[in-house]
Amino acid sequence: MSTLVIIPTYDERESLPVTVERLRSAVPDADVLVVDDGSPDGTGRWAERAAAHDERLHVLHRSGKGGLGAAYVAGFGWGLERGYDVLCEMDADGSHRPEELERLLERAAAADAPSLVIGSRWVPGGRVVNWPWHRELLSRGGNTYVRIMLGIAVRDATGGYRAFRADTLRALDLAAVESHGYCFQVDMTWRVLRGGGSVAEVPITFVERTAGESKMSRAIVVEALTKVTRWGLRHRGEQLRGLLRRADRG
Repeated sequence: MSTLVIIPTYDERESLPVTVERLRSAVPDADVLVVDDGSPDGTGRWAERAAAHDERLHVLHRSGKGGLGAAYVAGFGWGLERGYDVLCEMDADGSHRPEELERLLERAAAADAPSLVIGSRWVPGGRVVNWPWHRELLSRGGNTYVRIMLGIAVRDATGGYRAFRADTLRALDLAAVESHGYCFQVDMTWRVLRGGGSVAEVPITFVERTAGESKMSRAIVVEALTKVTRWGLRHRGEQLRGLLRRADRG
């Protein structure tokens, strides 16, 4: 299967070269698309220079910092236009180990391949390294809230190490995705499941970044909490209306 790995960047000049080198070594047949949001530190310029010497490395420039979700949607569009079979998400900061991508791709290529494969921190075999306790608490608590509100079994719906089948993305209304930050990952998971698709989780080791600054912010947390609550209440309302209709027919 032809594979595109999408790496969104904003001020990742220090970490991106190492991530790309490891990725090209781990999965040499995959193409890489760097989606840069006008990084002032020169990340996009480095990617352009590197792409000039690597036919499997591509760069998509965006005019400004538009958010993680918009960057991925732009990358999905770029990849779908060019006919890739599998489109992957990966962080630039090294927290997603490129050496583990092959396991996600193997699951995506299996005979019973799911619509979406998530590299999961919170299934047996998954773990995090060098994370402060409050980040782990936030992630575990957030994912528990997602499972309760949306009624899904996915353990790491906020995880950003992913492999989508192209036909799955084509079936989604990507233009309607307005989520930013980590809420985008929940949004995409929910859209896949609501559309009748399936999700599989592969354990990974998530390593806290050693360079740059985390993009996590209070606004990102508030967006996720607000939207998940709204989606969950709407979902529960639909379930209740369905029960009432069946009761009336009975």
